[in-house]
Amino acid sequence: MHSNLDVSVRQILWTLNFAAQLVLLVVLLGRDRARRYPWFTAGAGLLALRLLAEELLATRIAPLFYQEILLVLSDVAVVIGLLVLVELARRAFAGAKSSMWIVNTIGMLLVAGGVIATLGGWPELKNLTWNSTLGKLQLMQLAALKGDMLISLLAVQLGLLVALFGRSFKAGWRSHTQQILIGISTIAITSVTMQIAVQSILKSARAHPPSAGESHRIIGLIDKLASADRVIYIAVLLWWIYWLWLNEPGTPAAPTAEVEGKPEATAE
Repeated sequence: MHSNLDVSVRQILWTLNFAAQLVLLVVLLGRDRARRYPWFTAGAGLLALRLLAEELLATRIAPLFYQEILLVLSDVAVVIGLLVLVELARRAFAGAKSSMWIVNTIGMLLVAGGVIATLGGWPELKNLTWNSTLGKLQLMQLAALKGDMLISLLAVQLGLLVALFGRSFKAGWRSHTQQILIGISTIAITSVTMQIAVQSILKSARAHPPSAGESHRIIGLIDKLASADRVIYIAVLLWWIYWLWLNEPGTPAAPTAEVEGKPEATAE
């Protein structure tokens, strides 16, 4: 009964997640937000594709090939995630001096790199190789995990900078840029917290090998953390759908409408 309940919860969360992703894409394309945030739109599309691949291919292809597909999608998602942050930073701080960009970028990378190095979880170099399929998969998995962590840490820092200084540039409270960053920062904080919690649980289990019953309880706890992560992500998707449907203050109600043959100007 408990196993069936867990499966049902996962299926419900997957369905809600996928449906929300599709609605977000409809809003981005239908409300002409994709033109302003092309990389964010691409990221949303890729995540929807990855959700679909996880559900449809899990039992239909060889496990090794399935893992290769997911890892490729995960690594591409890391690249797009970094481009999304660059896209949002450029919109939030348009007009900022070059020196400000350089100092803040270096500072954010140093902070993120220090945290990633401190958290650990790095495999031994001798176990990393590009000479075998398994070695390639391990390297791809490492790139995906550390890349996600890097994006999360950079997102939290960028979100804080926009919250503090965005009003002085082009990212006030009700701007789409700040609302997108609030969602990304929320996901980032949740992701980092979950990873730290899971690492702590696994480290404790390795130090004190649990019994069979305790192992089952630990697995259940990790599953619950993963479910909580998905619930928060769905809430963020709903947040994005709501705010991106609305127009920014000062923006015409129909940004693509034409008056006397000339397109109306839209506020960036």
